[in-house]
Amino acid sequence: MAIDRRFAVLAGVGAAALAAWPLLAQRAPTSGPVARYDMRAGTVSGMMAMGGGMGGALGMLGGGGGDKVQKELYLRLGSSQFPAKGGPKADHFMPAGAKLGKSVALVTPQVEKGMTDELPQKPTGRILIFWGCGEHAPKGQPVVIDLSKMVAGQAPPGLWSGTIVRDWGPTLSNSKTFARWPAEDHKFVKADSSLIGAHRVAGNYTPEIAFDLKQDFMAALRASNAENASGSTLLSWNSIPGATGYLAFLFGGKQGPGGQMGDMVMWTSSASRQFGGGLTDWLSPSQVAGLVRDRTVMPPTATSCTIPVEVRKAAPDFRMGTLTAYGPEEDFAYPPRPADPKAAWNLVWTARVRHRSLTSWMDMPGMAGMQGQTAEQPQEKKCKKGLGGMLGSVIKGGC
Repeated sequence: MAIDRRFAVLAGVGAAALAAWPLLAQRAPTSGPVARYDMRAGTVSGMMAMGGGMGGALGMLGGGGGDKVQKELYLRLGSSQFPAKGGPKADHFMPAGAKLGKSVALVTPQVEKGMTDELPQKPTGRILIFWGCGEHAPKGQPVVIDLSKMVAGQAPPGLWSGTIVRDWGPTLSNSKTFARWPAEDHKFVKADSSLIGAHRVAGNYTPEIAFDLKQDFMAALRASNAENASGSTLLSWNSIPGATGYLAFLFGGKQGPGGQMGDMVMWTSSASRQFGGGLTDWLSPSQVAGLVRDRTVMPPTATSCTIPVEVRKAAPDFRMGTLTAYGPEEDFAYPPRPADPKAAWNLVWTARVRHRSLTSWMDMPGMAGMQGQTAEQPQEKKCKKGLGGMLGSVIKGGC
């Protein structure tokens, strides 16, 4: 079956949300911080762990998730200082268990592109939007977006949720000097890498940052889906230690005339119409707690969700899904917040480490058994444009 390639990869560049970091939310510092450091650590299983593109995805056909596991790690450093001498240079020195050598170099990019939400020049077809767990979709679903009525270059209004903004911490635009990793050093965390231990960041534009991590990468999610007698789909998974909540997403469709893409289908486990944006990213435990209360995110005790009958009927030819387990967060600041509320607090640096576990699957009836290919962790470099890019980002949980 031909799947339109414009519905393949997505992303989002988020704004810094320094004030939301727990250590700072309790009391604003008198000055600083000079440097901000952000780490996003993830565990990836299922289709995504098999590698990028359709080659890896085909290895996951039939609703299975596979046994392969990858780790992902993204580092971002922002400073209010320019380099003391020469070009910007900074390194992150990690414990031996990370298996990344003595250090990894944090690289300053010349540009860091944001995203544009564009439709193809001649958009066609429809998007059918469902949400919520249950045997049947509630009255009023699906919401139908007719792409042929959209102006080229415009994203359908109301398609994505704007309530949770992507937060990747430091960026090129909110820092005098900025750097990130992965870079072009061809280093990636491995399936058995560990973050536990002493970490140190040093460079010519940042004060030295040092902290000890107690939280390692989260355990891998193992999800399965099976068709119920009613035609609904039972999605179930293993409970993950440290998980603060779960969110499921499904993207599917049916083939149109001549092998072209017909209707596209989107579904999320959220009890309200919440899609995309920061929901597929790394969220703090406090953010997730609020989303659990309003039933956008399933609670940490959840281990199953029923995908409505109408979703499977609307997407008979292929279905791709993800399940995200949001995890814990560790926060550090130097110097520590003074015990005396009247004392000056001149922050030198802050560091934040967030965790998640992500699994994915593909269900394309009649094509099971084809083998996937393994691949290294994708680098955080470029994000494809357009609605296709946006959908892909929801599936992949980031750029």
